[in-house]
Amino acid sequence: MERIGRADAVLAFAGLTFVTLTSGVSAYRAAAAGDVGSAVFVGASYTTLLLLFRSLRAYERLPPPAGAADLGGRRRRLKREVWALCTLLTVLFAWKVAAAMPSLPVATAVWAMAVVTAVGGFLALFRHP
Repeated sequence: MERIGRADAVLAFAGLTFVTLTSGVSAYRAAAAGDVGSAVFVGASYTTLLLLFRSLRAYERLPPPAGAADLGGRRRRLKREVWALCTLLTVLFAWKVAAAMPSLPVATAVWAMAVVTAVGGFLALFRHP
């Protein structure tokens, strides 16, 4: 397990602060314009992203697997959590992007790419560890 360095911690804090500020501004602007759907989208995306960061950090902090020992399934549970959160983010963004597409075939292509991404993530995490 690698300890996070001071420079890495500062960079992570700066990135998280930037995401928090831009999400707050986006939610505020959407709410001020009366666009409740966009405000909910920003809030849901931000919350999902924070949960994903928490799950990834918990996974990174696990000791390396020693043979068949899997810490009581914690590693598998965290992998499922990470995949579910990544898939949720993919669906959220595909929904928003597909709604902005000019035609049905292009929107269908956006959804197809989202499905391929989710299936590829599943295969990478669970079928080819």
